[in-house]
Amino acid sequence: MTGSERWDGTEDRQIVVHRVIAGPRRLVFKAWTEARHLEAWWGPHGFSTTTNSFDFRPGGIWDFQMHGPDGTTYPNWVRWHEIVEPERIVYVQGSSADDPNAFVSSITFVERAGGTEVTLRTLFNSKAQRDDVVERYGALEGARQTLERLSEYLVTLASAGARV
Repeated sequence: MTGSERWDGTEDRQIVVHRVIAGPRRLVFKAWTEARHLEAWWGPHGFSTTTNSFDFRPGGIWDFQMHGPDGTTYPNWVRWHEIVEPERIVYVQGSSADDPNAFVSSITFVERAGGTEVTLRTLFNSKAQRDDVVERYGALEGARQTLERLSEYLVTLASAGARV
């Protein structure tokens, strides 16, 4: 399922976070398209990311590990489902390809005066699963921090005169 029908009537199973990020939409979108960029900002504060493999295309896989500030390593696996440059990315994420708790995320990129509004919408299998990851892992705040780190990364690139 693609498009809005996947999300209709699922508000109680979602986490939705918005942030306006300084920078043109194509640049903000590009920061999601390569492992070297994602490793620089992906995850909440204090986390780092190590990529095992990365294939950014519909059906492609990003196999990676997140390393928590306490030293815990979390295996992660993403299958890119839909890529509409520079508007939208949809993917399934879990700890592995057969994770029964895998969830779907959609990122949209909308041009706004002075930047790009990024909306991260995550859909869980159930309200109970959503509530559990919010309470146990701080997923709502983690999503906010992840977009904050993306914003900081793009500011750093711009100030260095670098391009994504």
